[in-house]
Amino acid sequence: MKGSQVTIDHVSKKFGDFVALDDINFVIKPGEFFSLLGPSGCGKTTLLRIIAGFEFPDDGVVLFDDKDVIPLPPNKRHSNTVFQTYALFPHLSVYDNVAFPLKLRKLPKDEIDKKVREYVHLVQLDQHINKKPNQLSGGQKQRVAIARALINEPKVLLLDEPLSALDAKLRANLLLDLDALHDKIGITFIYVTHDQSEALAVSDRIAVMNSGHVLQVGTPFEIYESPATQFVAQFIGETNLFESTVVDCSTYQGKTGTEYNVTLNTPALGIQTPLPGDTQATKEADKNILVTDYEPTAPGQKVAFTIRPEKIRITTEIPNVNGRLDINVFKGIVEEPVYTGFQSKFYVRLENGTIVKVFKQHTNYLDDGPEIQWKDTVYISWSANDGYIVEDINK
Repeated sequence: MKGSQVTIDHVSKKFGDFVALDDINFVIKPGEFFSLLGPSGCGKTTLLRIIAGFEFPDDGVVLFDDKDVIPLPPNKRHSNTVFQTYALFPHLSVYDNVAFPLKLRKLPKDEIDKKVREYVHLVQLDQHINKKPNQLSGGQKQRVAIARALINEPKVLLLDEPLSALDAKLRANLLLDLDALHDKIGITFIYVTHDQSEALAVSDRIAVMNSGHVLQVGTPFEIYESPATQFVAQFIGETNLFESTVVDCSTYQGKTGTEYNVTLNTPALGIQTPLPGDTQATKEADKNILVTDYEPTAPGQKVAFTIRPEKIRITTEIPNVNGRLDINVFKGIVEEPVYTGFQSKFYVRLENGTIVKVFKQHTNYLDDGPEIQWKDTVYISWSANDGYIVEDINK
């Protein structure tokens, strides 16, 4: 790998009484596309500036491979930064903007020319090489900034919300180009964003941050499918989240080892819909819901239960569960259907008044529009495997 391993070791930072970073620890692997994701003010840009050398931590160190870079100025760290504001020289052409770092190093003219053309080609700006920044689109300007940051061949490229000034379609296109560029050059990318869809789309791993803390580090799949906290569950994508109490927890041997069948009392959901053939014991159990978990929980423990809208099935008829006891079923009325083309979003009011979000993908051509309409009576259902228990709600 051409990139460096970056180790954040017990890094803390205060601005007056405000704690921007509180004992941050994680390791970014060499050549990884790693994203720092969180809302405004969570500390992600402060952490990036510490890695870059524009800020100094109050405590802790930052290592590039095994070397502490805190004492080093930004230009000695083998890293470069791409900012959202481009920071191009308006009086210089694309060629001269990209060449600027090499001219500072006083490299031979023919070597500069060769490398500039190589990196301009890498960001697909060959036809614009003689233009000034005011003749370029926002996306083209950001490509120039990226080429200029890469031409010194850093081991770490730091990207501070580089696409936030662009419109949505251009942002999506440039994001894919950025991902492809990373695959070509193989150095370590550290990408700061508040946009969870961006982070999920391109990252090898993500650190979700809030209020100066790292709440979870994992792959996009792990972050989305197995959120560690309520904040992560709600910040990444859309979800339904309910306060619950553990009624029972039993073990069984699953595909990945020991797993747990957890019974939850979830007052917000009310009582499940009785199904044909239900026994009295089943009807008593319908006061609770079932969820599969990978950690034990104690009866009486307060937890939060989350279920993603796309994991929920919605039908106009009572679902046939074929005798399965791990399916949760509730009855409701469609309060608000939202057609978005590739899917419909339904806001379903359960019999006790709780609203549940359900997303239904359109996999087939719809002759007469969506089959579920406003004020329809519907049944929503999901498997115990599709729900997830997150942190204790009192923490």
